[in-house]
Amino acid sequence: MEQDSTTNEVDPRLVTRIVASYVRCHQIGVDQLSGLIAEVHRTLGGLRRVVPTEEARLPAVSVRRSVQRDYVVCLDCGFRGLTLRRHIRIAHGLEPAAYRARWKLSADHPLTAPSYSARRSTLAKQHDFGRSRRQEAVAPPSAPAAATPPGRAKRRGRQRKQPSSPA
Repeated sequence: MEQDSTTNEVDPRLVTRIVASYVRCHQIGVDQLSGLIAEVHRTLGGLRRVVPTEEARLPAVSVRRSVQRDYVVCLDCGFRGLTLRRHIRIAHGLEPAAYRARWKLSADHPLTAPSYSARRSTLAKQHDFGRSRRQEAVAPPSAPAAATPPGRAKRRGRQRKQPSSPA
């Protein structure tokens, strides 16, 4: 009968405690006791198998090649996309900080393609996103004031109705 080296490493006191606890709560026959002991011993021996560690991982591409102008590549599986945040959360169950820690990346390692970031930034600036109304009031006017007729202030947003005077 051939045995693994892992089953010899199991502490017999642990097997005894587990089997004794089981027998206290369940009724089993004398002929079933040896099978129960062997099964518990085999199960505990199987738990000691070596599980691959995080250091044993190899990236799908090199870290230097993971960020290209038009796409970024997931180091876990090689997925190419404009952004990786959603992919790593859904496909790998990781948040960006955990992904960066897994691969020992810097905190500013991009998870978004540079061209996509630039395009979104330009679009946001065109629509004045990120500017509060206080900044608009304090900022000097960008267009000359002569463009609006005298006596009328240029309004942004929805026009309000003037209350009608009682007749």
